[in-house]
Amino acid sequence: MGAHSFDAPGTDRLDTLTSWHSDWSGLRVAVLGLGMTGFAAADTLAELGAEVLVVAGRAPDERARLLEVLGVPLVTADLDAAPPALVEHDAELVIVSPGFHPDHPLLLWAAEQGIPVWGDIELAWRLRDKVGPAAPWILVTGTNGKTTTVQIAATMLAAGGHRVAPCGNIGVPVLDAIRDPQGWDVLVVELSSYQLHHLPLTGPGALVPVSSVCLNIADDHIDWHGSASAYRDAKAKVYSNTTVACVYNKADPATMRMVEDADVSDGARAIGFGLGVPGPSDLGIVDGILCDRAFLEDRFDSAIELTTISDLAAVGLAAPHVVANILAAAALARSFDVSPEAIRAALATFTLDAHRIEVVAIRDGISWIDDSKATNPHAADASLAAFDSVVWLVGGLLKGVDIGDLVARHAGRLRGAVVIGVEREEVLAAFRRHAPALRVFEIDSDDTGEVMPSAVVLAASLASAGDVVLLAPAAASMDQFASYAERGAKFAQAVHDYLGGGSHEDSSSYPGA
Repeated sequence: MGAHSFDAPGTDRLDTLTSWHSDWSGLRVAVLGLGMTGFAAADTLAELGAEVLVVAGRAPDERARLLEVLGVPLVTADLDAAPPALVEHDAELVIVSPGFHPDHPLLLWAAEQGIPVWGDIELAWRLRDKVGPAAPWILVTGTNGKTTTVQIAATMLAAGGHRVAPCGNIGVPVLDAIRDPQGWDVLVVELSSYQLHHLPLTGPGALVPVSSVCLNIADDHIDWHGSASAYRDAKAKVYSNTTVACVYNKADPATMRMVEDADVSDGARAIGFGLGVPGPSDLGIVDGILCDRAFLEDRFDSAIELTTISDLAAVGLAAPHVVANILAAAALARSFDVSPEAIRAALATFTLDAHRIEVVAIRDGISWIDDSKATNPHAADASLAAFDSVVWLVGGLLKGVDIGDLVARHAGRLRGAVVIGVEREEVLAAFRRHAPALRVFEIDSDDTGEVMPSAVVLAASLASAGDVVLLAPAAASMDQFASYAERGAKFAQAVHDYLGGGSHEDSSSYPGA
């Protein structure tokens, strides 16, 4: 690329900023938001010598103090219009945090001013060579299962001897990972649809991943993207420019279409995963054995054993949606030359996150399961499908998504339901339409501390031996709880209080595994 004068228009200078070692000094940047990603962006740009202004609707005290230490000015204001300090900053670049909707007034203002807008992922991609040669990236997105798949893939890569950083939407900003002084051999990056929305497909800021996967696609975050098609379009960006393996879900044709439509690098292969028998170039299951028919010489006539369903059941990993995540993660790891032996070893020690189909207790033949992380109908669908007879704790903030199809699909396995959350009427109406004979209770308390104790008592009245009481709300938690984790923790506490503080009799697995 030819040299550019720094008094040329801003985009010309931005085109030259493709390395940590480029000259970022004096670049006027506005960072929108002071959450985890916003702070990481401000911290990074300050280290590079850019002139940074942070603009936020609210600012956590600790991060505000740290900005002061960094010498980065902070403006907190009502963001219905560009604050005067933002206008005066005359930014050449805006870095936007994932929480800002595409039609946010500040993003519309930036577009009117002709100011380029990047997300933290594009910034991290350009800066990825701070510590030695740039580590390759593996990308993971999907409506559900992203974090679990990232964690499993990272565990497999580590077992294969690679220094690996799981990062991105998983909770560790990519900007923090690329600045870690020890450096990495590979990054496994979880990308939300919000982060993908801002990524360019071409040009100096376009990602070029080794491998990528969209695990599944179902309507979610419609309120943020504006439409289901815009949401799907954002997710599809994950496959762009992939060099080795575009991994897709054979049970979700939309993900295969994404791969077919993607503009990928020469030589990139489409690799399917699914719970059925694998074809050549797939990972799947034959007689209870997880098999790789993609990453071997003779894939038309043979397969490589990775592990077995019985081995996974022994460590609580045999729910069908978890097995699908394992196959996807294995495809990503195999694309990076991780051996089958390393994959088997990784799975022998892997444990799921808290609040992801976590056994809280088993007493009198009733299992109490916390899947508070099932924050949308697609995730709840997978969770419900893992069990045969369920008392369902459901409800919360629906984010504009209809729950009716989910109720209809699983009405036959439900023994009863307890509805929580502020948007209860939509959920209750779905039960009236699709499961009118089902016993359904409603928790109408406004006291957050009373929600779960009341729900647990009612669920216990509905449950019999052989049943699973399942917290899989199919909705976000912020209407009544600080997070899905708090919701799950309060459920677990309420269960233990109800059962008299006893621990579970068996936490190694769960019914239906």
